[in-house]
Amino acid sequence: MTLRLFNSLGRRVEDFTPATDGVVRLYSCGPTVYSYAHIGNLRAYTFADTLRRALLWKGLRVEHVINITDVGHAVAEAELGEDKLEVAAARERRSVEEIAAMYTEAFFTDLASLNILPAHHYPRATQYVEQMIAFAERLVERGFTYEIESGLYFDTSKDPTYGQLGLIDVSGQLEGARVEEVPGRQAKTDFALWRAEAPGQLRAMRWNSPWGWGAPGWHLECSVMSMLLLGEHFDIHTGGVDHRQLHHVNEIAQSEAYLGDGQPWVKFWLHNEFLQLGSAKISKSSGHILTVSDLAKQGFHPLAYRLFLLGGHYRAQLEFTLAGLDSAQSTLRRLVRRTSALGELPLVTTADEARAAAGDDAAAVAVIDQIDDAISADLNTPRVLALLQDSLRDQTLSEAGQRAVVAACAAVLGLPFGQLTPADLEQASDLPEVDEAAVEQLVADREAARVARDWARADALRAELTELGIQVTDTADGPTWTRLG
Repeated sequence: MTLRLFNSLGRRVEDFTPATDGVVRLYSCGPTVYSYAHIGNLRAYTFADTLRRALLWKGLRVEHVINITDVGHAVAEAELGEDKLEVAAARERRSVEEIAAMYTEAFFTDLASLNILPAHHYPRATQYVEQMIAFAERLVERGFTYEIESGLYFDTSKDPTYGQLGLIDVSGQLEGARVEEVPGRQAKTDFALWRAEAPGQLRAMRWNSPWGWGAPGWHLECSVMSMLLLGEHFDIHTGGVDHRQLHHVNEIAQSEAYLGDGQPWVKFWLHNEFLQLGSAKISKSSGHILTVSDLAKQGFHPLAYRLFLLGGHYRAQLEFTLAGLDSAQSTLRRLVRRTSALGELPLVTTADEARAAAGDDAAAVAVIDQIDDAISADLNTPRVLALLQDSLRDQTLSEAGQRAVVAACAAVLGLPFGQLTPADLEQASDLPEVDEAAVEQLVADREAARVARDWARADALRAELTELGIQVTDTADGPTWTRLG
């Protein structure tokens, strides 16, 4: 079956065919390495990994790039002000290089724990500043820029298709999309290609350029590094849905202005939806921070979190709860017990390999065809999981057929059945037992104190909860709590 993917550029499901026969060039927006990646961040990379595995399943070769943003990303996605890494370095009393190295390594550890295939390239923004300057110079030559005191800006009025990816009404965006006032900026949609140092400022990360000392704008790096590593046009660009309205819109504008060939820069844009906690997006800015390490301290295997994500479609918002994660871990335990009993699984990456492994078991081949249909229908991982569980209960399948089906599911889901053992999932939490009813009462009492503006009592109750190993998160729908190590 033809792989069909939901293209954000046009908001429709389309047949996917790579520009070059047999090879897919894939770019995923990577992390800004100023802090640990939280579980919401990691949904984007689990999704990109699922996409990559689906492409491999269809017999395609994939070249994958994930960038590392170690400069250029201003606080609150602003055009002015400090870089996120500079702020983190000052907060933690480390150099920006130490901050970048520490959190990049932590990111790689998280990817490995979730069984995410390593990208072929992890370019660092700081290694490509010279090429970014050259890219911006070409935009100057082509008449797409203007210079003001705070730096070099892209003139979005020169791009008649600006905002197409985000379905943006530019006139509406001019009125209210960004509240930041930048002196001299001609339109609120215009964005920085080069962020110049303010008078008297000496940035921790700085380079000389035709527009003075400073640093590149955040949007510039993805265009430059993707083109250098994948070619001027490539097949698929992925990221979180939060990038669809601004970062990716600006990438497209500057890239197509740079190329000037009248062709779409990238044909397929895929975005995963948010992970929610108490109806609020999990994000660093909102204070909703949970890491894979936090979950492990509570006894959850990282692959239980991967299974939790696969249980929802990547384009659907997913509500994170510990009860839901606990259910995913129980499901993973059952699956591992059943698949371990089957013995050694065949090595399978593609649909054709899975069918060959099933041999003359026509019923198993039929299930593999259904798996193919499901993953080809815009990565329907919940359907693949259902097929896996049904097949393990199906007495009509031969042992060889069951092994082939399990291997097929492992290939597309990234759950390493055949390598995982039941013992791997017996991670006992070392946290003491708590009386959940008592915790709920303390949380309710604290909320009542907050409503009454009795901040001293609210703080005292939070401290009491912390002593019990409980983290309280305030959301628009009321407080939620989790157990942390």
